[in-house]
Amino acid sequence: MKTAVVTGASSGIGKEITLRLLNLGYRVIGLARAINQEEFKNEHFTSIDVDLSNEKEILNVCEKLKGEQVFILIHCAGLGRFEPHEELSAKTILEMISVNLTAPLLLTNALLRTLKKNDGYLIQINSIEALRAAKFAGVYSATKAGLKAFGDSLFEETRKSGLSVTNINPDMTQSPFYDQLRFTTSIKEDERLVCSDIADALEHILTMRKGAVISEYTIRSLHFGIKKNN
Repeated sequence: MKTAVVTGASSGIGKEITLRLLNLGYRVIGLARAINQEEFKNEHFTSIDVDLSNEKEILNVCEKLKGEQVFILIHCAGLGRFEPHEELSAKTILEMISVNLTAPLLLTNALLRTLKKNDGYLIQINSIEALRAAKFAGVYSATKAGLKAFGDSLFEETRKSGLSVTNINPDMTQSPFYDQLRFTTSIKEDERLVCSDIADALEHILTMRKGAVISEYTIRSLHFGIKKNN
C-alpha cells in the first residue's frame, strides 16, 4: 500500500483530499494542529499533530517522516489574512510565511529523496493569488507565488527522476479557510469552487499515464462571486 502525506488534513481541501486518497486505496498520514480521527474512520489513516507556524515542530515532524516510504506529498495547509499591509502584525506575517512557504520547503527537503526513489508525486495546493496581483493580499500572494516558483523550479530540477511535480491553483473554494475573514465565497454554485473540485483534480493527476505530467492546474469558478462574512 502506497503512503501519502497531506498537510492541513483536518479541514477544507486537505480533509477532502485525505478522504479521496483513502477511498483510492492509499495509506494517509495527515498533518494538522489537531485532527479528529473519528472523522476519517479508516484503519489506513494516521495523524501527526503539528503547528506548521512553529519552526521547531516542523523540523521534528520532518525527522519523524524520514523513515516513511512516502509516495505522495501534498501541501494543503494554508493561512491567509487580507488587510492593508501596514495593519498586519509582524506575528501574522511570520505565521503566513511559515505555514504557506517555509513548512512546504522543509517537508519537501526531508522527503524529496524518498519521493524520487519511489517515482512519486509532489502536489502543491497553491492559489489563484499566485498568478495575479490583488489588493490586501501582498503577503499571502507573495508566499503563494514563492511556493509556485519552488514547484516550477523543482519540476525542472527533478526531471531526470520519476517524480511528478504539480502546482494546483484553485480560485475561491468554499471551506473553513474563510471563517476568520471579512469575506467568504458566494452561495451560488457557479460562483465558487467546492473542495471536491480540487480532489477531482488530484485524482485526475494521479490517474494519468506516468509519462505525462500536468505541471500547472488552475481551477476557476464559471462566474465570479463573493460575499461579506457575518
